[in-house]
Amino acid sequence: MSAPEERYSDALETAARHARQWLESQETRLVGPRVSATDLAADFGGPLPREGMPAAEVVEYLATKAEPGLMAMPSGRFFGWVIGGTLPAALAADWLVSAWDQNAGLRFATPATAAIEEAAGTWLLELLGLPEGSDVGFATGATMANFTGLAAARWRLMADAGWDLDGDGLSGAPRIRCFVGQERHDTIDLGLRYLGLGRPTVVPADRQGRINPRELDRALASAVEQASAAGSGPAPLLVCLQAGNLHSGAFDPFTEAIAIAIAKAHGAWVHVDGAFGLWAAAVPELAALTAGLQGADSWGTDAHKTLNVPYDCGIAVVRDAQALRAAMGLHTSYLIQDADGAADPFESVPELSRRARGVPVWAALKSLGRDGVAAQVRGLVLHARQLAEQLSALEGVEVLNDVDYTQVSLAFGDDATTRAVTARIIADGRVWMSGSRWRDRDILRISVSNRSTDDADVAVAVAAVRDAVAAVRG
Repeated sequence: MSAPEERYSDALETAARHARQWLESQETRLVGPRVSATDLAADFGGPLPREGMPAAEVVEYLATKAEPGLMAMPSGRFFGWVIGGTLPAALAADWLVSAWDQNAGLRFATPATAAIEEAAGTWLLELLGLPEGSDVGFATGATMANFTGLAAARWRLMADAGWDLDGDGLSGAPRIRCFVGQERHDTIDLGLRYLGLGRPTVVPADRQGRINPRELDRALASAVEQASAAGSGPAPLLVCLQAGNLHSGAFDPFTEAIAIAIAKAHGAWVHVDGAFGLWAAAVPELAALTAGLQGADSWGTDAHKTLNVPYDCGIAVVRDAQALRAAMGLHTSYLIQDADGAADPFESVPELSRRARGVPVWAALKSLGRDGVAAQVRGLVLHARQLAEQLSALEGVEVLNDVDYTQVSLAFGDDATTRAVTARIIADGRVWMSGSRWRDRDILRISVSNRSTDDADVAVAVAAVRDAVAAVRG
């Protein structure tokens, strides 16, 4: 049998060559894919071959055939959806994670990845100013990070209400009343649905999408009064806030909202969806956006977005480690616990088997340091503001939001014109920006999430929008 390096070397060298070519092409290639999934079906489908192909040839075929159908998401000119690029240290670390092939669920079995992820978690708490001793779990993305925080909330609220959730399930359990802002991300509702908590009570928001504290006050007071009138004791209450509105980038008023939640409902759990906005806490001059955020009970974010590590890398942070581990963990004889009795990584996320996705986070933080993370986030905000300023100077372009963070929402008159401009920009291919609907208007939404976006990319983006407007207005 050949040595391991001989069996892997050709395939890995082929992959590395294509990876370098792909990354080096980002500065000049058009952003959008050139073919559709249907176009590629013949290349990747058909009957399963009877005989196999050598590994290096498989990689060569894969890379060559896939290239026309790839979106240049690592490009500094990709502004559609909140999708970051990848830091060199994080990308290389992710390659090692695949080569190491560790199932990162058990400390005893994979002590290296466990120690690396624990260090990354501690650094994250320090960087973002979250409570020391909170438990940190590495989930697939922001959706599952939020799900994890909400699952811990459900367990704690049920336990405090005297209900054995593990033994008796939800049938007949006290109802957990959930409160969300009018412009929360839909994945919060999805997480509540996964957990069987039903539709939340929607609290009005202001024009930038921030939850209205007075309306939250009224909604919570009403829930408390209803529970009291029913004689059922204190109602289990869950409040979901947001760090970074999808369209405006706005942050909920955490200090006031959390104080209201605690005052109106003793024992209320507050969760913060900070998918891309939680990272603002690393930037001193953005402190006003995240003030009071640390008073919550759980937080969800995604390191792929603003930190720029590879997919997939959601992060769940929960102050009440017991609640998180009770909601997510299990104990069985074949899962050998570490001798020091420390909790296993699988007890913090909804997976027993997973890759060591916290390792690229450690590598990103190690390569950037506190100052580097702040500079990276600061750069995203700077370029969002540059885009807003330069685009608003164009005739027929309206910036709809206060650009306090990394999002810019545009309109070009009526909805039909906005849709036409959006389609023209996508077809042009120099940049990628996504259409959406906000405040009863069709809009073009720009998300600045990639560390590589620079002044030149901003100039190309402004030119692309200007040309599209001119073409549509004819």
